[in-house]
Amino acid sequence: MQIKKAVIPCGGRGTRFLTATKAIPKEILPVIDTPVLAYIVKEIIESGINEIFIILGPGKEAIKKYFTPDKELERAVADKPELFKLLQDINMNADIRFGVQNEPRGSGDAIMQARKFTGDEPFCMSNGDDLIVSDIPATLQLSEAYDRNQALIVGVQEVAAEETDKYGIIVPTRTDGKTVWCEGIIEKPRTDPPSRLAALGRYVLTPDVYGYIENTKAVQGEIRLTDAICDMMRDGKVYAYEFDGKRYDMGDKFGALTATVDFALRRPELGAKFRKYLENILKNED
Repeated sequence: MQIKKAVIPCGGRGTRFLTATKAIPKEILPVIDTPVLAYIVKEIIESGINEIFIILGPGKEAIKKYFTPDKELERAVADKPELFKLLQDINMNADIRFGVQNEPRGSGDAIMQARKFTGDEPFCMSNGDDLIVSDIPATLQLSEAYDRNQALIVGVQEVAAEETDKYGIIVPTRTDGKTVWCEGIIEKPRTDPPSRLAALGRYVLTPDVYGYIENTKAVQGEIRLTDAICDMMRDGKVYAYEFDGKRYDMGDKFGALTATVDFALRRPELGAKFRKYLENILKNED
């Protein structure tokens, strides 16, 4: 079954990037000249999914503005083909719709806003601040995994042992290649992590997740998607899948900085010049 829809929750206030995020949602902070969220939307579209639902939190109206065509700006750059094409390519002819989570009531509540959009179909979900670079789009990898084994999928990668306290770490029971059966997720374990496999912002969610979210108790006013997924794990309805690719945590300053450096080095018009600049800095420091 080909997955046709994707959901991107854009919650959180981005406090680690204050003061910029006082006015600009963290999801559209740029990597050089392109918003983080634009790369995520591109990944989804290149995975063969053209129906996308972006869930906006309070103060995230600028995201909708970015993905809404601006005819006046297009007219202003009509005589500059490169700029005109950049504007035309933002949506890549995808059907991008928006929902609103009026109060910050957690990731589970955010996903509930997509229920009418997804209906009774499985759908991919991407966090709005997890940027993944890979030869085969991470979303496509999970979509193809779903075709082979139709259950809710948590996208995971192995992280360093000293970093397991930063992530939700899965509790594995058995492994078959990249497929990992699991019985729980431990949030940011400080000691004795059950594995080094961390949930990293890519999922395939099945429609029964909504019923589990409805039965999930709020913790400090928030309904957490992870809690609902753990309940599904106990019912044998979830597995993890180790996707390929390099992941940048764009909600973290160091993650955002490394993404900017790596992307600049890969850009044909910037790479050689920027590499020389970095080499000169390192030489002078020595």
